[in-house]
Amino acid sequence: MSEVTMLVDQILLHINKGKFAANQKLPSEHELADQFRVPRMIVRKAYERLQELGYIYSMQGKGSFVKDRKKQIPLVFSKDVSFSEKMRELYSDYYSENVGCEPIPYHTEIYPSLSTDKDEQVYKIRRLRFLGKLPIALHTSYISESLFQDIGELGNTITSMFEYYRSKGYTDVYSEKSILSVIFPTEFEREILQCSSLVPLLLLESRCLDRETGTVLEVSKIRYRSDCFTYII
Repeated sequence: MSEVTMLVDQILLHINKGKFAANQKLPSEHELADQFRVPRMIVRKAYERLQELGYIYSMQGKGSFVKDRKKQIPLVFSKDVSFSEKMRELYSDYYSENVGCEPIPYHTEIYPSLSTDKDEQVYKIRRLRFLGKLPIALHTSYISESLFQDIGELGNTITSMFEYYRSKGYTDVYSEKSILSVIFPTEFEREILQCSSLVPLLLLESRCLDRETGTVLEVSKIRYRSDCFTYII
């Protein structure tokens, strides 16, 4: 075990035992280096690792502080309420931003799930979810143009798929066959979600259907930053 890893474990032990409370300033690099008899570079790397893992945060010129992990967002995987609607009820500074709409080539998983033929067009629409200025989730929806003929034109303007479906007459929408897994972010996901490669993502995959007709409206893949959420299934 490296000196950095051992120091990380020691600091985590103190945090978990309550020696360092939420938002409390941690000892300086110099103080910890003296205490554990290691070079300051080791302490600096340990603090960087803890920050990547979401346990501490730094303030320029002031030092490093313990992150309040109890303030994570409660995420309830409900089948019939949109993510945006749930978040707006909880947080006034929540908002959603469209980050792209583009056609995709035939995909052996997406097309059959949408009951779409190979010669038909499917679009990928992505929305980035923010709490304040922090990106917390990336929602990707796959929509068939044969069902929504204006999706290529309007896709770049959509920030809520549920609101779009209601405008098309689908007022009773629900999700089925949800699969939850844990993944590590790709380079694109790290960049757009502003998270470290060490922060796992919660991936929720499902289909959205119209309850009255059973029509499959979309296939969705939602990536949640695990350091921002607590969740209930």
